[in-house]
Amino acid sequence: MISKKMKYALKALTYLYKHSNKDHCIRTQEISENEKIPKKFLEQILLDLKKSGLVNSKQGNVGGYYIMKHTEKATIKEIYRLFDGPIALVPCASLNYYETCDDCVDEATCSIKKQLIIIRDQTLAVMEQVTLSTIFNGDAETVSTQS
Repeated sequence: MISKKMKYALKALTYLYKHSNKDHCIRTQEISENEKIPKKFLEQILLDLKKSGLVNSKQGNVGGYYIMKHTEKATIKEIYRLFDGPIALVPCASLNYYETCDDCVDEATCSIKKQLIIIRDQTLAVMEQVTLSTIFNGDAETVSTQS
């Protein structure tokens, strides 16, 4: 399952996509109320999204957040890694967060690791095909899981 933080990030990005542009920013309060996201939690999420370059903000009377144009090309994989970290189910199968398992006798011959790497690779393949544009536009794209 994805974390609440990841789910709220996707909801906030979708709201910003539908309602903002560089000339019309959306205040945190508006997103919070319309998407039922706790305001303090949303503020943290928006800061993470801003650091990643997916959203930007303006200060002042007409200030708030707006989505960056390139966001439509961002994949679920990127957002997931930003908020939920590794995609692999165990550290020894992770590409970016690899760690040996303390209880593993022989990692090279571990059949569990081999199967979990297959699962990781297929999950990554699907996550790379689903862009934020797919979500924003409600596209019901079919993604291939065949290798």
